[in-house]
Amino acid sequence: MRACVSLHNLQRKLDSTLILKGISAEVLPGQVIALLGKNGSGKTTLLETILGFGFPSTGSAVLWDVAATEISGDIKQRIGFVPQQDELLSSLTGKEHLRLFKSFRPRWNQPLVDRLTIEWTIPMDLNTGKMSVGQRQKLSILLALAHEPELLILDEPVASLDPIARRQFLQQLVDIAADEQRSVIFSTHIVTDVERVANQVWMLREGQLTYQGGLDELKESVAKVTLVAAEAFTGKFSLPDVINQKVQGNVAQLTFMNWSESREAALLQQFPARIDVQYLGLEDIFLEMNV
Repeated sequence: MRACVSLHNLQRKLDSTLILKGISAEVLPGQVIALLGKNGSGKTTLLETILGFGFPSTGSAVLWDVAATEISGDIKQRIGFVPQQDELLSSLTGKEHLRLFKSFRPRWNQPLVDRLTIEWTIPMDLNTGKMSVGQRQKLSILLALAHEPELLILDEPVASLDPIARRQFLQQLVDIAADEQRSVIFSTHIVTDVERVANQVWMLREGQLTYQGGLDELKESVAKVTLVAAEAFTGKFSLPDVINQKVQGNVAQLTFMNWSESREAALLQQFPARIDVQYLGLEDIFLEMNV
């Protein structure tokens, strides 16, 4: 299966600061990727580099076998993008934006536009300068969806949406994900939304991908293990795949990546104690990986 995005040892400096640090990853058709990370982790810089808005310092970002900074107009027609800050023209109405964008698109799904305009209650006769932040964001998303892009990239698309609008938007992503020829990357800090739509997760921390893979696989591999011993533990645990730990007296809480039942016996053999294993949801995993 041909990747629509290929990143190889991607590094990006802004001034003298290294923002992205050796990122290698692929995006395949049918994948809906949630890009998670704290503010300042490099999410926006990564998305902008994938889109060719900036040159890698080293490594490469490739779209359909072409360097992202060299893609042609034909390839650009296959992409939809919603930036964190919209770039709408405040003097134009929603309808005028649709007419303008449609004039540049050889492909345009007018029934989808009509339906979402109503469902999302976008005031199309209003100048965007008079719209609320949430209304502008919905219009930006609509403009990115209307030509049915093969690759849809969204930077914090739900940040300004109310809960009802968020749910409507996420349902639209589910519909897009049903088409196995299309791919989505969306960054967000609202982790609870991810589990409704994403099938892949990229976890970005200080410019590095600390996890990339399936959402279900991630949830099945991360566990918080509590050990209660007869005597107090001394010092920190030096064990492979421990991403976080808290030790207080005779109680130790260890969060493991790549946890399996076979590791439980080995752990008890090394540290005789009562043990409790709790698998974590995505929000707790995100917190544990970003302490």
